[in-house]
Amino acid sequence: MTGGEIRPLRIVVFASGRGSNFAALLAAQRGGAPIEIRALLSDKRTAPALLLAENAGVEAIALAPRDYADRASFDRAIFDRAAQFTPDLIVLAGYMRMIDAQVVAPWIGRMINIHPSLLPKYPGLHTHARALESGDTVHGASVHFVTAELDGGPVIAQVEIPVARGDTPEALAARLLPLEHRLLVACVDLIARGRVVLAGHAVELDGQPLRAPLRPLAAQ
Repeated sequence: MTGGEIRPLRIVVFASGRGSNFAALLAAQRGGAPIEIRALLSDKRTAPALLLAENAGVEAIALAPRDYADRASFDRAIFDRAAQFTPDLIVLAGYMRMIDAQVVAPWIGRMINIHPSLLPKYPGLHTHARALESGDTVHGASVHFVTAELDGGPVIAQVEIPVARGDTPEALAARLLPLEHRLLVACVDLIARGRVVLAGHAVELDGQPLRAPLRPLAAQ
């Protein structure tokens, strides 16, 4: 590489479903983002994300939890498989499993997750319905570094949308999804350029601790 060039960030993506966030990362890679997606791993052999990966020429691997004695055994197996691709970063993009704390530990600072709520609100599932049930006027998504705590790692960035009168969980999810894609791509780009890192328990941007999650997207 010549001076000023960035070595592409080697990425492995985990997904359990359709893979729309994975598709957004693929599009960013094709568009010149300094990333190299090396593999897509899934815990669902029928996940549509696997076909997206195959069609893009990305290694697509599915492991079935039922083939392992317990959750920790499965987690070790799938992360051992991911490690074979020597990723700089693992991206959980709609990966719908809790991960054993001992498996997470070696990857802290090298693994991020996108979650459809304004963390620390609504970790876990059914976030859109929970936001509506609570009468929230704003909702959103967060990208955070993964720790052993469910959806509890340090938040890198968030995006907000207003909750509209008459919103359903499905409508709210559909309106948020395109912004989730942009948010994830923006965060991965910042990490790839070395601008965002996890330092201890704090996210740093350009060497300075973040006082609040970034808002990298233009106002909608």
